[in-house]
Amino acid sequence: MRTDPYRLTVNGRPVEVVDGHAGESLLFVLRERLGLPGSKNACEEGECGSCSVLLDGDLVCSCLVLAAAAADRHVVTVEGLSDADGEVGPLADVQRAFVEAGAVQCGFCTPGLLMAVDALLCEEPDPDDLTVREAISGNLCRCTGYGRILEAVDRAAAMRREARS
Repeated sequence: MRTDPYRLTVNGRPVEVVDGHAGESLLFVLRERLGLPGSKNACEEGECGSCSVLLDGDLVCSCLVLAAAAADRHVVTVEGLSDADGEVGPLADVQRAFVEAGAVQCGFCTPGLLMAVDALLCEEPDPDDLTVREAISGNLCRCTGYGRILEAVDRAAAMRREARS
């Protein structure tokens, strides 16, 4: 059953979803209807974190959110981390830190981890190791063993500290 058209604000831009269906997840709408493939479709059960986005500032698994329930709300995807007025801008600090630390292997978990780390550093600019591990605990990586990811978080936190001073 089709839904009535609804609006989302995605990465700072209003978008209208006119051909949605009642049971579609936010993940499906972002990837298939809006052409934003950054959030990955892996488990579809909210277990892996690869589809994580910010919804009104809260980190959520977009596979668990009905898209129509996100109507009139603000969504930030991994594409929105470095987006500059509709143009692709330079890498965001967390993205740059992941590249510099070699924390990107196959890349499947990376979008969700980037969103989780960005959300963490917005809340806690200088997190300790336990806080970082807890913040990324909902994101499964099968390649890196997490050491390089933890290094990337330290680098991103340092970049933000430097930018503040």
